[in-house]
Amino acid sequence: MPRIFTASAPAFAAAVLAGLLCTSGAAVAQTSSLSLTCAEAAGLIQARGVAVLATSRTLYDRYVRDRRFCYYEQDTKPEWVPTRDNPQCFIGYTCFDPSRGGGRVP
Repeated sequence: MPRIFTASAPAFAAAVLAGLLCTSGAAVAQTSSLSLTCAEAAGLIQARGVAVLATSRTLYDRYVRDRRFCYYEQDTKPEWVPTRDNPQCFIGYTCFDPSRGGGRVP
């Protein structure tokens, strides 16, 4: 009878987890703000309520329509991103935790 290779459970679990991490990271920032016009990018956030957009080859963030798309203790701050037709397009907001001091808008 032929011998069949079987992976150990921990090795199999590690391989599956690594595959999920790789694919989920690649799928997060599929839409680039630079491929959209300002109106298209802002419209995407308005229509969906939330979207993850890449603003460069290495940076991406989660943008929201309003505070309802943030965690309870979070607040929003306005965000401008580069788009195909506007280097500083108001797209909506990002969520931040005021207790950590980040994202304070003057």
